[in-house]
Amino acid sequence: MMIKESGSLRRDPDLRGELAFLARGCDFVLPSRFKKRLKFFQQQQQQQQQQVQSKPEKKPGTPPPVPATAATSPTPAPRSPSPPAPTPAPATPPAPPVSVVPVLPVFVPPPPSAINIPRFYYPRGLPAPGPPQNHDAAIAAAETAFADISMACGYPLYWKAALFNAAGGERTGFVSVHSFIATWRNCNYLEQEDFIPLLQDIVDTHPGLTFLKDAPEFHSRYITTVIQRIFYVVNRSWTGRVTMTELRRSNFLQTLALLEEEDDINQITDYFSYEHFYVIYCKGNSVQRENRMSYAEFVWFLISEEDKKNPTSIEYWFRCMDVDGDGVLSMFELEYFYEEQCERMEGMGIEPLPFQDLLCQMLDLVKPETQGHPRGGITLSDLKRSRMAHIFLDTFFNLEKYLDHEQRDPFAVQKDIDSEGPEPSDWDKYASEEYEILVAEETANEQLHDAVAAAAAATAEEEEDEERLDSNVPPPSLDEMGDWQVENAYGAQLRSAGPGKMFARPNNALSSVDVVKQHPYHS
Repeated sequence: MMIKESGSLRRDPDLRGELAFLARGCDFVLPSRFKKRLKFFQQQQQQQQQQVQSKPEKKPGTPPPVPATAATSPTPAPRSPSPPAPTPAPATPPAPPVSVVPVLPVFVPPPPSAINIPRFYYPRGLPAPGPPQNHDAAIAAAETAFADISMACGYPLYWKAALFNAAGGERTGFVSVHSFIATWRNCNYLEQEDFIPLLQDIVDTHPGLTFLKDAPEFHSRYITTVIQRIFYVVNRSWTGRVTMTELRRSNFLQTLALLEEEDDINQITDYFSYEHFYVIYCKGNSVQRENRMSYAEFVWFLISEEDKKNPTSIEYWFRCMDVDGDGVLSMFELEYFYEEQCERMEGMGIEPLPFQDLLCQMLDLVKPETQGHPRGGITLSDLKRSRMAHIFLDTFFNLEKYLDHEQRDPFAVQKDIDSEGPEPSDWDKYASEEYEILVAEETANEQLHDAVAAAAAATAEEEEDEERLDSNVPPPSLDEMGDWQVENAYGAQLRSAGPGKMFARPNNALSSVDVVKQHPYHS
């Protein structure tokens, strides 16, 4: 930074103190006082410039102007059309003649040379001497220390990365108190991208997910699954933004706090269970290959299909059936979806129930309140109030479950509905059963793969032995071969004698190596 000594604003003794505060990072300089002094300094600078410009330039040999000894009266303004009045002669007598002395040129000193002042203001603090520091390690240490801040604010431990990034730590590498308070006060909603740092921190640090460190390709899928499950349960307004009210009404914060106490993440079935993610991921592979829907859409579809008692699932399927979007399921819309079920039943050789009879059953099941609707129909509140929404929706969307409901005892169905004890949800039951099936299938496939690989290796070994015996190249001398080499070289011929005869032999019997050495080929 280059400044000049003469004419500098820094010479002001009052401003030097405030500039010292600025050098230390303070920001409480009084703006009004600063503006007044700055304006006064600028006026002085302008006056000095005007005086320098108005002063005539002196040339060598030019006599100095004669100073006036008396002040003259101001000349009155001319009046038209009379001519201007002549200027009166000075009253002083003429000066005596003087000798002309040549005037030497005025020497104007050059401006002082600029002085190089070392840097004294560091907005981010005075840098430490020595080699440059590792910023990644510093950011990691800041995030670790940020855990105490999140706990002090009443947030769970795993909020630390999300708070650090939201306050600008990801961009600048540090977070000030002002930025953190501003972020805390101005945060009114959360979008899906806001949960990524939080979940990435869980994947990296939770002891129940340490095995995922060796498989980073599954991190994005796990994070996407958990985010969709969070919005499926928490975002009741279907806006794509989780408000503070929705967050407080849900169990997400309580579930997130359980991660600090539970090392087995599969014990927390809400949102974070890896077994549930494994089921969704395996089921979604076929859909991804056929490009029917995105992976995020499939998460919503699968949970809604397997748990139609959930309020979000009821809203999900109601939106699908409400084709005209008027908020009421009319008889025409019900018939439209039931026709497809009739075609499936006819293809299976089952005689479908006429739609008029089915409609009477559904109206008795739901008992809609059609007083406020001139056309009649079934509303979303009717389905939620009836507690029979899962049977109603399976009738129009899932033929297999519909047939199961038809074969069940209606009293048993009513008993299941009236039971108020804590039971796992239909989704939890489905995910647990499917996970066991998938693990059993994977284990069987691994065993089959190992058996096939072992058989292929044995076949290749036998073919190599046969080729070696059929070739004209004489085998190596048996005296030069060890017992294990003889076993490997002629194992196929020895095993052809039958199972158990190669190693299960009496004490006086010859060993397999001796049998080979007595073979006529080596006699």
